[in-house]
Amino acid sequence: MTVKNVLLLLALMLVATPIFAQTPGGSDMRLPAAYIAMGIASGLCALAQGKAVASAAEAMARNPAASAGIRFALILGLVLIESLGLYTLVITYIAK
Repeated sequence: MTVKNVLLLLALMLVATPIFAQTPGGSDMRLPAAYIAMGIASGLCALAQGKAVASAAEAMARNPAASAGIRFALILGLVLIESLGLYTLVITYIAK
C-alpha cells in the first residue's frame, strides 16, 4: 500500500469514530437503511456471482485441461461473494 492509501484509510476511520458515540435507540432511520443495504448487497452479490460463473464457464471452454483448478477457484470465489450477503444479513438482523 502506498502512503496515500494508508493516510486515506486513516482519515476514513477517524471520520467514522463519532458513530460509536451515539446513544442506543437514537435513530429511527436504522431499520429502513438496513433493508436498503441488504437489498443493495443482495443485488451486487447476484451480479458478482453471475460474472464469476460466466467467466469460469468461458475459461473452462477455452482450456478444458484446467477445469479442476478453475472449478476450485470458482467455488472459493462464490463462497467469498456469498459471505457479503450473509454479513449484511447479520448486520440487518442486529439493526432491528
